[in-house]
Amino acid sequence: MNKKLVKLSLLFCLVSVLLPNQGFSQDKLKKMPGYERYKEIAPKIRRSIKMAPISVNWSEDSKSFDYFFDGKRYTYSISSKKAVPSQNTQSNPFGRRRFGSRVARGRQAASADAPNDKYKAFTKDRNMYITNLATNETIAITTDANDENQLKYGIATWVYGEELSQNTAMWWSPDSKKIAFYRFEEKDALKYYVLYNQTKIQDSVEIEAYPKVGAKNLPVDLLVYDLETKKITKLDTRDGKPFQDGAMGTYLYDISWSKDGSELLYHSTNRKQNTMDFRAANPVTGKSRTIVREQWLPSWTENSPEIKWLSDGKRFIWASERNGYKNYYLYHIDGTLINPITNHNFEVASILKVDEKKGILYYMARSGDNHMKMQLHRVKLNGKGDKRLTDPSFHHTVTLSPNNAYFVDAAQTHDQPVTTRLMSISGKTIATIAKSDMTAFNELGLKKVEVFTFTSADGVTTLHGMIHFPSNFDPSKKYPVILSNYGGPATNAFRESFTYPDALTEFGFLVLNIDGRNVRGRGKKLLDQLYGNLGMVEMDDFAEGVKSLYDRPYFDKYNVGVYGTSYGGTTAATSLLRFPKIYRAAVANSAVTDWRNYDNIYTERFMNTLEDNKAGYEASSLMKYAPQLEGELMIFYGTSDNNVHPANSLQLIDALQKARKSFEVQVGPDQGHTAMDTERMMEFFIEHLVLNKSTGA
Repeated sequence: MNKKLVKLSLLFCLVSVLLPNQGFSQDKLKKMPGYERYKEIAPKIRRSIKMAPISVNWSEDSKSFDYFFDGKRYTYSISSKKAVPSQNTQSNPFGRRRFGSRVARGRQAASADAPNDKYKAFTKDRNMYITNLATNETIAITTDANDENQLKYGIATWVYGEELSQNTAMWWSPDSKKIAFYRFEEKDALKYYVLYNQTKIQDSVEIEAYPKVGAKNLPVDLLVYDLETKKITKLDTRDGKPFQDGAMGTYLYDISWSKDGSELLYHSTNRKQNTMDFRAANPVTGKSRTIVREQWLPSWTENSPEIKWLSDGKRFIWASERNGYKNYYLYHIDGTLINPITNHNFEVASILKVDEKKGILYYMARSGDNHMKMQLHRVKLNGKGDKRLTDPSFHHTVTLSPNNAYFVDAAQTHDQPVTTRLMSISGKTIATIAKSDMTAFNELGLKKVEVFTFTSADGVTTLHGMIHFPSNFDPSKKYPVILSNYGGPATNAFRESFTYPDALTEFGFLVLNIDGRNVRGRGKKLLDQLYGNLGMVEMDDFAEGVKSLYDRPYFDKYNVGVYGTSYGGTTAATSLLRFPKIYRAAVANSAVTDWRNYDNIYTERFMNTLEDNKAGYEASSLMKYAPQLEGELMIFYGTSDNNVHPANSLQLIDALQKARKSFEVQVGPDQGHTAMDTERMMEFFIEHLVLNKSTGA
């Protein structure tokens, strides 16, 4: 590690003094059981399979495609049905993440270049400016913002960036003649103060308008500046009404221009986020109209539904959960629903391609043997002739050829690595391109991950989990267990892409991943059970998943740990405190300990407003469970976390101290939203689940 972690030992919490460690705290691990095995096997796990390619690069004429396998690049010819070493010497472009000038998490870019490359818009000292790049002349298009009135233009808030994915706050029209931008009023917003550089001689502070649950939102508007008339038009985003926190227009986001530049498109929601409008505004008059309204009153709507514009710029494909499952609908920009395209009782997942000449949509859907096995479908844009083109017993990743005559299919499951095939567009196999090589995997004795099912705490819902085994697994022995879960709404722990065994098993543990009714991809009504009950419904299910394994003779039910980061940290702490008879140890990294501490956009989406669900917020607050601590708890937080603020961990520490409970704390000086060192975590688990394990007596 390049940063020192400071350990805080609290014995019955009579003192709360930071005790700096001499050396790194995980130096004990080298002498603990499983360490040598872990160091030997863990680095080899990811290299143990020569994985067949998941993606390929088609030639423009659809006569060949390039792919990488075992570190080499090949070109496959459709006519000869043969692969030869590629003449293209370019390094592997597949799977590489290119962020370019990616802005920091939760932030927005401070400038934007016009499409014609003649102008640059930027924000400085809270105001908006435009520079003519040819003459280098700069003009201020707003001048009234300052630190006293706390107006700001061309920039949003951290919460807008984090929760609404707004990484820019200014948008040029296609013809470069207009620019739209945000206006926020921060004056009455509650601020959060994030301390930085506390390990330096002089620290610093960042003041952030961070509305938490129940706090006032920042009034927000969309403005458009016309470079020719030099006028600013304020868009009517609330049908003539002023900003009213809670009503439609509380949140404005997903800003873009129509293809012809005649309208500015945006999404608008109410504070509860159970109603969302896709709207269009005239940039000259400011008048707005609603194109599509989505409403799901039992819980929340999808803030940013998938959308695919057709080439005419007038029609678009829209994803909606209005029938309880995500399906596709064809709309006209004037708001007319042309027709539903799909009407499944399973979820569509993503649009792959639209063949407009033939009027066909290719898309992926959760129509396999379970919701995690994605399948390729094709359907006419008029909704007729829907057909699945892939084998439902596998999860598929598909690359269509440019002429839509073929697709390359990478098929896999949780325990079967990728086999890559060339398929006809009708779904027939033409050739096998590559199969994953598991020789080294088997030689190391690595064990495939096992999927299991169990019944949720509601007594009726079948859910999934996964077990990871160590390479030297012996079913006649008992193994301590670690649950590794994130656990947030609409997320998945169980998956059907090939899953390597978790390296932590090599310390001599079983590792679990478990889904609850928080699972994505099984319909809106299942997720509705989570609404207003974070920390309750999903944690009940994770506990049921653990208990469902009790009858396995190698499962040590008396020594179960749990860890996670962010929502996963909340999962870890909540599980230990609410289920002291199931979990014996937990490591909670950067955890939300009371949902009233977190931002209102994320939290109220899933928990309702504080005014309407005070009981739900009270029930999920970890501070009330502090007296129930029976097991071993490690709390970690970064002192500069601007996401889940340190107050979360400090409040829990305070409650545990007042309850006179023993626990441990690791602090990350000047660290942000992150987790503690893995080896220190394993020291903690080995100490409490192996060296000082419980016998259940």
